[in-house]
Amino acid sequence: MTESDSGPCSDAEITGFWRGLGLPGLIDVHTHFMPPRLMSAVWEYFDGAGPLIGTEWPIRYRDPEDERIAFLRRHGVRAFTSLLYPHRPGMAESLNAWAAGFAARVPECVQTGTFYPEPGAADYVRRAIDAGTRVFKVHLQVGGFDPRAPELDEVWGALAEAGVVALVHAGSGPVANGFTGPGPFGDVLARHPRLTAIVAHMGAPECDGFFALAGRYGGVHLDTTMVFTDFGLSDFPAALMPRLRDLGLAGRVLFGTDFPNIPYAYAHQLEGLARLGLGDAWLRAVCWDGPAKLFGVPAGTGG
Repeated sequence: MTESDSGPCSDAEITGFWRGLGLPGLIDVHTHFMPPRLMSAVWEYFDGAGPLIGTEWPIRYRDPEDERIAFLRRHGVRAFTSLLYPHRPGMAESLNAWAAGFAARVPECVQTGTFYPEPGAADYVRRAIDAGTRVFKVHLQVGGFDPRAPELDEVWGALAEAGVVALVHAGSGPVANGFTGPGPFGDVLARHPRLTAIVAHMGAPECDGFFALAGRYGGVHLDTTMVFTDFGLSDFPAALMPRLRDLGLAGRVLFGTDFPNIPYAYAHQLEGLARLGLGDAWLRAVCWDGPAKLFGVPAGTGG
């Protein structure tokens, strides 16, 4: 049995896993890099198991930024994001500037941005798109805002027109608020059906509803972040397994981890995907082919 059959049990086995699949590496659509003070504040919130966390959540990879980048490179993660998000007005534009600088000095990073429902959001989102931003993180749980807010209608339209990805934490895990679940973001998609989106965590725990949105809108993708792990946000519905297989092979299920903010080894996410038994073609599509197509990662990337 190869590591691609069983999945890697430790980080030392990650490289053997993707090589066993015949891949040039991995693409992780859901990783977090932030300004150091903001990252430290996020880690402190996790340490305190704050009300948006709801459980003990020890951060596994609490390392300096350069060591976290080196970890991904060492284990063959050829492209990744720098997801960051505001929790109040007036933060997003400066976060976008930091993220642009990070992507400029870290060539593997897919340039990332964010936004908040506030006056001028459409203007700074367009500037970020013009500056090369390819994916915007939207955290409805932490931000505590309605994605249908009037200030955001022009933003969603700009993303849809430009074909830029919105990676949206819209599911109610780990703690719900009035704007999570498939309903509010589903209303956004109904108004902007051409929007390209990644639903973080497969929308857990409302996977059924978000899979239904993926069936209705061809631009909706789902990332695997924390799903199928022993620390999952919810149990994945067995009835969705055929859809999971089909969407994965179609390039619309994407590998994501939440690195570094995970309470287990990075390899465990890959182990969880492998033990589903959906086959090497499915794993190749999830771990490389789908993300590479979406983000335009060249086929020859890696080594």
